[in-house]
Amino acid sequence: MSGNPLRGALYFIRGAKLLTQPGLRKFVLVPLVINVVLFVTAIVFGVEYFQIFLDWLIAKTPDWLDWLVSALWLVFVLGALLVVFYTFTLVANFISAPFNGFLSAAVEAHVKGQAPQESSGSVWKEAVASLGQEGRKLWYLASRAFPLLILFLIPGINLAAPFVWLAFGAWLLALEYADFPMGNHNIRWVGVREKLKQRRLTAVGFGGMVLLATAIPVVNFIVVPAAVIGATLMWVEELSTSIAE
Repeated sequence: MSGNPLRGALYFIRGAKLLTQPGLRKFVLVPLVINVVLFVTAIVFGVEYFQIFLDWLIAKTPDWLDWLVSALWLVFVLGALLVVFYTFTLVANFISAPFNGFLSAAVEAHVKGQAPQESSGSVWKEAVASLGQEGRKLWYLASRAFPLLILFLIPGINLAAPFVWLAFGAWLLALEYADFPMGNHNIRWVGVREKLKQRRLTAVGFGGMVLLATAIPVVNFIVVPAAVIGATLMWVEELSTSIAE
């Protein structure tokens, strides 16, 4: 297998450093603000309905169980934090999908001085194409995840199953984010996989770093745009040069 996993990991770190670059900020901030508004709205409604539930519970329980209310509030707060920290990236991925192609094109223009010509379509056309790609990614995940999950049930082999699953997760994340810069060059899902196979170790290193960042609270809030930028750098500097190979 060709490539360098350390170089792949550094692409993500370099992507994070470019988040505040002029010309890129709007593509980072718009989906981030939408995502934050959705989560804040959900939490506000959750608090309101949870308070209604507690009021009903207090009316049904004796005074000496007042401590239960405080305990339930603590459980609710901790649960809400866990939901925000570990679903924020998943929701952000879906919300930002129509924007990520434009972010990738802006990064390429920043690095090369010229945006890909294929990225010049309308916003709605790009949005529909991006959502269609997301559907193909989900099918790819589902069709391969189930056989891998079976490994956990086979004695002996199940010892290696977690490592295989992590490597598969890293590979999926590399495919997820490399799809945006390649899509701007009219390279679709099958072509994306073939291109990354030529630099498999670099791709897995990049995806592994994204996976690690996704698991870190607060850091996971900026994972999506940082990964899109990092994948674009990987495309410009490494993957695009192997077209003719």
